[in-house]
Amino acid sequence: MSGDSLKLPECMRLLPPEIMGVMKRLEWYARRRMQGTLTGRHSSPDKGFSVEFAEHREYVPGDDPKDLDWRVIAKSDRNVIRQYIEETNLRATLAIDVSGSMKYTGDTAAKIGDVALSKLEYAKHLAAALAYLFVKQGDAAGLVTFDKEVRGFIRAGSRPSQVRRILEELHTAEAGADTDVGGVLHGVAERIPKRGLVILISDLFDDPTKVIEALHHFDFRQHELVIFHLLAEEELTFPFKSFQRFRDLEGIEKMLRIDPQAVRAAYLERLRDFVKRIDSACGKLRADYVAVNTKTPLRDTLLRYLGGRK
Repeated sequence: MSGDSLKLPECMRLLPPEIMGVMKRLEWYARRRMQGTLTGRHSSPDKGFSVEFAEHREYVPGDDPKDLDWRVIAKSDRNVIRQYIEETNLRATLAIDVSGSMKYTGDTAAKIGDVALSKLEYAKHLAAALAYLFVKQGDAAGLVTFDKEVRGFIRAGSRPSQVRRILEELHTAEAGADTDVGGVLHGVAERIPKRGLVILISDLFDDPTKVIEALHHFDFRQHELVIFHLLAEEELTFPFKSFQRFRDLEGIEKMLRIDPQAVRAAYLERLRDFVKRIDSACGKLRADYVAVNTKTPLRDTLLRYLGGRK
């Protein structure tokens, strides 16, 4: 057997051994009740006969007499049965922003091997790790990639081959042009069939009002939301000093020559207001807002969030 035949597919580079090792030790538990197709580890909105008591209801012909609550019957002379919360598998959809602004890397970006990660590459590795985690524990994972429209869509599935499908889609995804986070996510919310988990990975460079409206759409459809807000160190601190040429990675504006000293204060104030609005909206929606600086190693981001969530 030749050495070439033993080479792993290119897409598997999105799941390096050190990240797989971390994910094998971690688990994800849903905070909201989930709807799935199999009995699993997550609470379901459907009443059944599992282990966690939910409520009593009146006995009707056809119910199993063994579920009658004889203590309540003796006290109230009412025929009631005990209902329990069924457990179900989780359906997670990873929504990845592949717009032009996600191409930005910066000088302090974290690395996988010797390669510095752009925001897009960081998002791909993050999504790959989470997809592996969900399928490993018997849950379903799906993928959406988007810029100003949906570029790729894989319906949530739980077969082991699902991870490979997601990795291949992520590997071939390229940064597009301008973005429409708010508009696209409304459509994504309608395409996900049941209440589940939606993980958005994006720099969120769009009108915050439109983004927040889209998040409300997911909440209306009773999805649990997690937002990984990816920004590079330079976007967070604006450390530039001398005159710089700034190029719009989404191709909307022409290249501009700017004195950073003149705009730094205004830029940082607008950025703080932007982040505060998104964070506040997530708090009201009971969604997890996870601020990620792409200079932070991916392993640390995963351990910090999943460890804190547990």
